[in-house]
Order: sequence, then C-alpha cells, then structure tokens
Amino acid sequence: MNAKRGFYNVFFGLLGQVVSIALGVIIPRLVIVSLGSESNGLLSSVNQALVYLGLLEAGIGTATLQALYKPVAEQNRDSINRIMSATNRYYKRVGGCYFAAALVLAALFPVIVHSELSYFTIFSVVLLSGMSQVINFFFQGKYRILMQVEGKSYILTNLGTIINIFTSVSKIVLLLNGFDIVVLQVMYFAFNLVQMLYIVIYMKKNYKWLDLSVPPDIEAISQKNSVLVHQISGLIFQNTDVLVLSVVCGLKTVSVYSMYVMLFGMISTAISTVNGGVSFAMGQAYNTDKQKFEVLYNAFETYNMALTFSLYCVANLFILPFLKLYTAGVGDINYVDSVLPYLFIATYLLSNGRSAAQRVIEYAGHFCLTKNRSIIESAINLVVSLVCVMKFGIYGVLFGTIAALLYRTNDMILYASKKLLKRSPLKTYLKWGTNFILYALVIVIFSTVFRNIEFSNYFVLILYAAVSCLIIVPVFFAVGSIIDKQSFRFCIDFLKSHIRTSRRKDV
Repeated sequence: MNAKRGFYNVFFGLLGQVVSIALGVIIPRLVIVSLGSESNGLLSSVNQALVYLGLLEAGIGTATLQALYKPVAEQNRDSINRIMSATNRYYKRVGGCYFAAALVLAALFPVIVHSELSYFTIFSVVLLSGMSQVINFFFQGKYRILMQVEGKSYILTNLGTIINIFTSVSKIVLLLNGFDIVVLQVMYFAFNLVQMLYIVIYMKKNYKWLDLSVPPDIEAISQKNSVLVHQISGLIFQNTDVLVLSVVCGLKTVSVYSMYVMLFGMISTAISTVNGGVSFAMGQAYNTDKQKFEVLYNAFETYNMALTFSLYCVANLFILPFLKLYTAGVGDINYVDSVLPYLFIATYLLSNGRSAAQRVIEYAGHFCLTKNRSIIESAINLVVSLVCVMKFGIYGVLFGTIAALLYRTNDMILYASKKLLKRSPLKTYLKWGTNFILYALVIVIFSTVFRNIEFSNYFVLILYAAVSCLIIVPVFFAVGSIIDKQSFRFCIDFLKSHIRTSRRKDV
C-alpha cells in the first residue's frame, strides 16, 4: 500500500509540476509587461511578508506531522483522533490571530515599502493574500496533515493542479483584458474557497471515523514550541533576502530576485514533490522498523542528491538564454546577469542536498536539541546579508544565504550521522564531493559544446534542454549507483518485487 501511494504521490506530483511550470512561466511575464516590474515585485514581497505571519502557527503542523507517523502506521484511530483534536483546537486560535495580524500588516505594508503603487492597491493585495491562509487554519490545515501522513498527498496534489489550472487561465484572461492586480487577488481567493470546500467534503465522506470532539492529546504535540524556534529561524533564513531588498534596493530589484527564485524554485518544488512522495513511508519506518529505515535513508540520500545536482546542472546551462527570451522588451530593469545563476544554484544545491539529514532529524523529533543550531544559521544569514547588501546589492543577500547554508548543511550531516544513525559522515561527504566534481565537469563540457549555438527561440531552447536533460540526469544517477551499490541493488530488487506482484494480480 505504501509503495502504491508513494508512486501516486510522485507521479501526480510531477504531473502537477509540469502543468504548474507551463502556466507559471506565462503569468509573471504578463504581469511584468502588463502591470510593470513593481507589481511583480509587490506580489513577491507580500508573499514573503505573509510567511512571517505564519509564525502564529507556532510549529503546530510540523509537531502534528511527527506525532501522527506512529499511530497512523499502527492504525490507532483513538490516538489519531486525540492528536487531531489538539491540532484543531490550536489551529482555530491561530486563525483568529492571523486574521487580525493580516489586517495590521495590510495597513502598514504600503507605508514600509518603497513603491509608486497606491495605498489601496497594496492594502488590498496584502489582505486578500492573507485571507487564503486564514481559511486554511480554520478549515483545511489539519486535514491536509493527516492525508500527508497517510500517503495521500497525491489527492491534494491533483486538487491543487486543477485549481492551479483554473487560477492561471483566469489570471491570463484578466491580464489580457486589462484588469489590475487587485482583481487578480480577488479571483485567487475565490478559488481558494473552492479548494477548501472540496477538502472538507472529502474528509466528511472518507473519514467518518474522525472525531475532533474527543479530549485532545496536548502532550503529543508538545514539541510545537521547539518547532516554532526552528520555524522562526527558517523564516528569517528563507525570507531575509526579499525583505532586505525591498527596503534597501526597491521592488524592481525584488522582481529580478523573484524571477530567478521562480525559475529555480520550480526545480526545487519538483524535487520536493518526489521527496514528499516517499517521505511518509520513511517517517513510518523510522518509528516502526529502524533497519528498514536505514536502507530507505541511504537510497533516498543517494538519489535525491543525484536528482538535485543533475536538474540544477541543466538549469545552469539554459537559465540565461531563457531569460533573454523571456524578458525581451522589458526595459525598466535588467534581468540577465551572468553571476546570479551560480549564486542561486549554490543555495539550492546546499539546501536540497541536505534533505535526507534534515528529515531524519525531524523523524527523530530532535527539534529542541537542534534549535540553537537553527538560530545560528539564521543569525549568520541575517548579519552577512545586512553587511553585504549595502555594497554588493542583490549579490550581498545571496552571500549571506550561502554562508548560512555552508554552516547548517554541514551541521545537519554531522548531527544526523553521529547522533542518530551512529555512523561516520564520510559516506555522505563522498556523495557530495562526487556530485560537485561531476557537476563542474558537465558544466565545462556542455558549455563548450553550446558556445557557438544561438538560442533564438523557445523551440530551439527547449529542444536542447530536453536532450541535455536526457543525457545529464542518467549520468548523475549512474555515478550515484556506482558509489552506493547497496542502494542500487535495493532499488532494483524493489522494482522486481513489485513487477512480479503486479503480474500475479493480472493473472
């Protein structure tokens, strides 16, 4: 059952990402061309600012996720009900506080940021964006957590894909007909209401045994305060760049930053989708079968790293030719920069490549024991970014991110290896070193091959990118299999086993 759900999660997740990428690439250009870089920068800044309001969630979601792995694996419905009851109680409190905070932020944000947009426009965009999270806290957030732990993320993914298609098409129609950014946000909020209604109806129909009125198990999610420390540090770490740029450099620079984040972030989201598709199985295994977990962990670490390095290697080769085509005709600020791709990719490699170590720390529930490390990471990012942004601008905030990631990624690897897995970290560092060397070689070889090729249109660009991807991704996976033969054999045996099972069912 877990294998089947894991496959569904990955397949439908990637399918959703293909749709999201196709539609997501169109809209930002329309926003820039139709409404200007300031409007695009405003959307990015608002989204980042609202993430800080998510601190009101106080770590409830992550603590609930960790608490549910064991009872879900054991099908202990009584325990599930009590944990969900506690989560529901906290989320309702948070929803009210979030609504009030969103109102305050909407009133203050137009005063804080440097922009030529009207007060009403900025106020409305902030408030409408915040309301989507309010309905999440009140109605659907708790249900999403349970479905994720049970391995039903594919249901949420399919729903999200459908809503994304309707939302994106509506945005395109509205932009082409001259509607402003406020109308876009009204439409976005309306579709969020539709999504919420579907999830609530689905839960009422398929989880009739779920009872949120039972006495809550507050102790089960008692680590939420320690999780909150991690979330505060994480939010400072993840959103420092945009907020610093908004104040110091203005919304046009934020638009440039957000453009790179959008493009590279699509890859990161696709990788996270694959990871999330199998994460529930790893979480359940950690709490029920440690030997099985170690096998899954090694395979996850090896092939997640191969996927991360290979996809960003392809992105590195084609990001600048794409941006030249994508931003043609946009003259209010230059989006093409030969240095930025390397800085951004460094952050994503360090961040995504440590996923295995990060997940085992979460499965173990070591939120309290590692919170100081998370604080140090955020402090490094904040201090270095503030110091460097004044002299280096957009480069400076990325210097801060890279410095923080170098510290925390190494810390996670050492902590997970020595404290939790009781093994040497050298095996992990070997994988990192091998992938970095391979990455550099591939970039040099392919850059030399493409040196005299003119990517004059999207068709040529996509064709070369697709062919490169078909070559580069298998190379990274092959090298990963060579340095971790045990994980390769496990994956082959796993596939053979499920193929035999499928054939027996067909017969």
